[in-house]
Amino acid sequence: MIARLRPLFPYMKKYRGTLLFGAVCVLLNNGVWILFAQVLSRAINDLNLGVSRHKLVTYSFLLLAVAGTKGIFQFLTRWLMIGVSREIEFDLRNDLFRHLEGLSYSYYQRTRTGDVMAKATNDLNAVRMLIGPAIMYSANTFAFMSGALFFMLHISPKLTLYAFAPLPIASIVIQYFSKQIHERFERIQAMFSDITARVQENLSGVRVIRAFVQEDPEIARFEAANDEYIHRSLRLVRLMGMLWPTLELMLGLSIILVLWLGGREVLTHRINLGDFVAFNIYMVQLTWPIIALGWVINIFQRGTASMARIQQIFDEKSEITDADVPFHPPTEVTGTIEFRDLTFAYPPRAEDADKHTDPPLVLKNVNLTVPAGTSLAIVGPTGSGKSTLVNLIPRIYDAAPNSVLIDGRPIREFPLELLRKNVGFVPQETFLFSDTIRENIAFGAPDAPDTEIRAAAEAASIAAEIEEFPESFNTVVGERGITLSGGQKQRTAIARALIRNPKILVLDDALASVDTQTEDRILNHLRRLMQGRTTVFISHRVSTVRNADQIAVLENGQIVELGTHDELVAKNGYYTELYNKQLLEEELETV
Repeated sequence: MIARLRPLFPYMKKYRGTLLFGAVCVLLNNGVWILFAQVLSRAINDLNLGVSRHKLVTYSFLLLAVAGTKGIFQFLTRWLMIGVSREIEFDLRNDLFRHLEGLSYSYYQRTRTGDVMAKATNDLNAVRMLIGPAIMYSANTFAFMSGALFFMLHISPKLTLYAFAPLPIASIVIQYFSKQIHERFERIQAMFSDITARVQENLSGVRVIRAFVQEDPEIARFEAANDEYIHRSLRLVRLMGMLWPTLELMLGLSIILVLWLGGREVLTHRINLGDFVAFNIYMVQLTWPIIALGWVINIFQRGTASMARIQQIFDEKSEITDADVPFHPPTEVTGTIEFRDLTFAYPPRAEDADKHTDPPLVLKNVNLTVPAGTSLAIVGPTGSGKSTLVNLIPRIYDAAPNSVLIDGRPIREFPLELLRKNVGFVPQETFLFSDTIRENIAFGAPDAPDTEIRAAAEAASIAAEIEEFPESFNTVVGERGITLSGGQKQRTAIARALIRNPKILVLDDALASVDTQTEDRILNHLRRLMQGRTTVFISHRVSTVRNADQIAVLENGQIVELGTHDELVAKNGYYTELYNKQLLEEELETV
């Protein structure tokens, strides 16, 4: 049990003062409540000797005082213990989100978003219940049972033995049910993750689902998954439905034994009536803690199963860190990029780890230098490794040591924050947040004034279109920018990269969704803005790349051609074929 709770110890240690005060309140709450039976015992024995107003008032006041004091400490216990569970939930959620933000891109490639969401919501709530109610009720049960046991042994050791005789059977039952609850709840949470992932994917891909008229099949798949989730949940409900009656049966047997055997002790005058009443009150008072024990077992098994699932995320380590940054790291970036004998393969997926085969090489012996302030265009067939190559510049993926250099220094010597602040990156798949256009453009520079936001939008040739919207820059773009066209989304993403005034600008086919005229306007703006800065861009259009200082043709992960536009056209290779083909397409369009 301790091992399962160990990941929570650092969080509980932070609130050890509050937890200690809560533990004191638990002891005082149960200590005062134990006195209730003692006061009633003495009242019965004393009133048997004679009834008077003074005795009635005194014992009534004492019983009210005990109940009132218990209420105060019970309130403090719940306030402190439940309050701490909320605080720990707050810290755990923040740490989980912070850890998720720091994980490498590869983690999100092999992990479903819905699974992460389920762990960050449903599992986190189960852990909170474990820290709060489960620990509080367990402490209450242990404290009251310990105190009650002391007084019950003092009244009659033999009767106490009879009262606790069913406990060994109860412990075996509890152990069996605990294991079953843990296993079944793990399966329930796994199914909940599947449902969450399915809902997330369906909502994100709703346009594709409707375009292919797949609403009914998707509803059927969701109903099947939901039916399995209910089936697994009902199996747990049936188990819990058996646990509580079993515990109540054990308690009922104890009470019957106490009434039968204890009554005989009273009749033979071995136990006085007051002590016998006190003993039975203790038995009644133990009813809820013992029944609550079944609920606590349920919460504990749910919580530990959920904590294990959350711990899986915490156990994930980012493959890209600042571990290789020297004691005196670079403090600025000039912009020279060099690929030196670069060979790269994506790390194997978890499901392929047991196959003992090397992953295929995506890039092979790439040697290339881009001087600071110059431009490099990369062309090549689909799957040739173009996106992979530019993804290595901001360290979205990590290449082998000393194979990618910035300003003559290995890229790993640059702190990630410094490197990425100086790299304006526009990925191939444009992503916009469901916020305003202003917030999306200023995402990397939240303090940028309106003038800079508009200047970045003008440089990306999107300002005029934005100002035609009813809300202008305050227009909400919707989920993933759904209200904008593909070209508008790409240009907004370009503006988001430009506003940071980067030393290096990387465009991964970022002009694919714009027309030729808009492309020319954007490129003309970029030529002015990026003077003295390094630009690396991927494109399939010769019109986009022809003015670059260098053009690299990538094929099967290797640079097969390198030079200026005129030099490559003269080589009669892949680039020449691409140029002639697009030239012919342009001539046909004008006919």
